[in-house]
Amino acid sequence: MPGQVHKHQHIARALADEIRAGVHSDGSRLPGEHALTQRFGVSRTTLRQALQVLGEQGLISTHAGIGSFVTFDGTPLDNPLGWTHALTGADVELSTEILLFKDVTDQRLAGELGTPSSVFVALDRVRRLPDGQGISLERSRVPAVGALAGLPERGLDGGSLNRALVAAGRIPDSGDGRVSVRALDAADAAVLRRSPGTPFLHLAQVFRAADGSVVEQITSLLDPARFELRVRSGRGGVS
Repeated sequence: MPGQVHKHQHIARALADEIRAGVHSDGSRLPGEHALTQRFGVSRTTLRQALQVLGEQGLISTHAGIGSFVTFDGTPLDNPLGWTHALTGADVELSTEILLFKDVTDQRLAGELGTPSSVFVALDRVRRLPDGQGISLERSRVPAVGALAGLPERGLDGGSLNRALVAAGRIPDSGDGRVSVRALDAADAAVLRRSPGTPFLHLAQVFRAADGSVVEQITSLLDPARFELRVRSGRGGVS
């Protein structure tokens, strides 16, 4: 309904007001997810939607308590809007070239991920330096369910797939991944404008919603001279 304020928007406004009023000072942690869900009487999914809004407004940054994260030139790429938004603020001028954005049918992937449908939104992107050399090649596959069906025809808001996922209510709750080093084959080397056999980091990740359903599967080839994988340990929070 026009003018309707959703629960996560109400929570985001309340927390934003507190941050601006100095209740939560710069650099301090917000209360944990459990405390906030109890306070507002909502699910973790709704709370995370609210935190996503605060992240988009630049009021908070979220960090996983224990896990791994990718950095570009030493800067963590755990921006809530995804790498496209995070890399925009990098000191190096980068361009993003979309190689593929369409619905695809992949029975093999559906079997591996256990998705009920074999139709996926496929988004392949290469990020380049000003000289045209590619530093990353990312292939995302998103189950084309609900509001995500037909997404390629509608296009991406601001070029962000993460924004489209949030708008569709597909919020990652957990993820797992594997990293290895692979020599570029001829096809990928041509796309990246590198020599075949050049070693690149290969990162394979699967993100799932709170109910266990697959939100997104991503495979990335990353230039090890610019990207690295780090491990973070300790208690998580929002600062």
